[in-house]
Amino acid sequence: MTLEQEIAKRRTFGIISHPDAGKTTLTEKLLLFGGAIQKAGAVKSSKIKDHARSDWMEIEKQRGISVATSVMGFEYKDVKINLLDTPGHQDFAEDTYRTLTAVDSVIMVIDCVKGVEIQTEKLMEVCRMRNTPVICFINKLDREGQDPFDLLDEVEEKLGIKVRPLSWPISMGKTFKGVYNLYEKSLQLFTPSKVTVQESIEISDIYSEEMDKLVGENYAKQLRADVELIEGVYPEFDEKDYLSGKVAPVFFGSAVNNFGVKELLDAFIRIAPPPIPRETTVRVVKPEEEKFSGFIFKIHANMDPKHRNRIAFIRVCSGLFERGSNYLHVRQDKNIRFSNVTAFMAQDRETVDQAWPGDIVGLYDTGNLKIGDTLTEGEKMVYTGIPSFSPEIFKEVINKDAMKTKQLEKGLLQLMEEGVAQLFTYELGKKKVVGVVGALQFEVIQFRLKNEYSASVEFAPQNIYKACWISSKNPKKLAEFIESKQRHIARDKDDKLVFMAESRAWLQMVQDNFPEINFHFTSEFKD
Repeated sequence: MTLEQEIAKRRTFGIISHPDAGKTTLTEKLLLFGGAIQKAGAVKSSKIKDHARSDWMEIEKQRGISVATSVMGFEYKDVKINLLDTPGHQDFAEDTYRTLTAVDSVIMVIDCVKGVEIQTEKLMEVCRMRNTPVICFINKLDREGQDPFDLLDEVEEKLGIKVRPLSWPISMGKTFKGVYNLYEKSLQLFTPSKVTVQESIEISDIYSEEMDKLVGENYAKQLRADVELIEGVYPEFDEKDYLSGKVAPVFFGSAVNNFGVKELLDAFIRIAPPPIPRETTVRVVKPEEEKFSGFIFKIHANMDPKHRNRIAFIRVCSGLFERGSNYLHVRQDKNIRFSNVTAFMAQDRETVDQAWPGDIVGLYDTGNLKIGDTLTEGEKMVYTGIPSFSPEIFKEVINKDAMKTKQLEKGLLQLMEEGVAQLFTYELGKKKVVGVVGALQFEVIQFRLKNEYSASVEFAPQNIYKACWISSKNPKKLAEFIESKQRHIARDKDDKLVFMAESRAWLQMVQDNFPEINFHFTSEFKD
């Protein structure tokens, strides 16, 4: 196959949602269709050993939530699908935001009972920043939920995107009859407690007698009225508007019952974009360019508890990536060769020799790579737009076992390299403070330090408002500032200077008193 053909058959997307909207369940059903797994796992039940395949970390199994992005590849109808299942919980939003930089489109799952929730709004903001195409899947139709038209209004209002239903539910909850596919003019009937996929019935004319027979006269009448209203209110579905992120096509279904998922997947492979061009500090890179380039968007240590390894996830953006080739690590300005390259199916993996634009592969790494790094065939450019957030909660790390100090140092370093949290070490006294976006991250760090590094820690709350990276064009003034604020000066994991401000008002006062000092709220800055 040529490079262009390989690109054309690839779809790389992320699944996003508020917690408990059914995202991981939908992921499992998509994997079932792709033949990647044989049976779905139980996300919530700790009694069942077959946990959801994408939630493989021990803490995820115990808590029944996704706390790390899982990368999964599978084939469906000759299309190579790269699926990224993201954490829904807001405390792990940073991992999700970074993941959205590595995808070309998104499927957003919304619970028909709860509607649009806060976390969904935040994730949609990130999609809008990049004009990422979004397909909306309204889930849990087997429950009594909100009116479908009200749900669509809510999506438009809260998420700031136009919608166009491509399927429509016939009732919901206990009287749920099925879904009519407006895109393909077919009916799919729902049978309660039957998880096997029902064959679609082609009905090009919803006014036919067959519709009355299949769903009953009253439900058929309601469907006709609804479809009339849809055709009157919503413009025809325009693929260009979807691809530019202006319109979100909407599908209805019940992931837990495997209902409406096939229709979603069939439409997805038809309309979702193949790998798209991406911006760098130098120019826009097109996927069909011959020379390889890609960027690291995630790092994970200890995916296999038996082997203390570290894997960097790279999104291939252009050209062909080949195992064993030398590539330029732009930040370090040196060539690196990767002999161990893997493709993923959650925790399972296989060695790959080649990867094409859109593919996401894991590179075994000894500590050279960081999130945001670019690899190329020699060109000095860096992929842009990987968001970095200032932490919101700060706690001091207290070592409970002095004999395990080395293990703790190593564990903290590796977890910080993953982007789980940020570590600040004070200049005076070497006090270590961890900064996170959400409180649950402390629980994950504590759990993983204990289980993966045998290091026991406690966290003590700190009165810190913001961590500000500091710089100045005047080295003398910077030295004076550090001298006067020594108790509040720390270093991040990259040894950059950070000022730990205790309150908003105090930070403002310090900024006013030291005009020659620049305060940055992200570690990526240029003076």
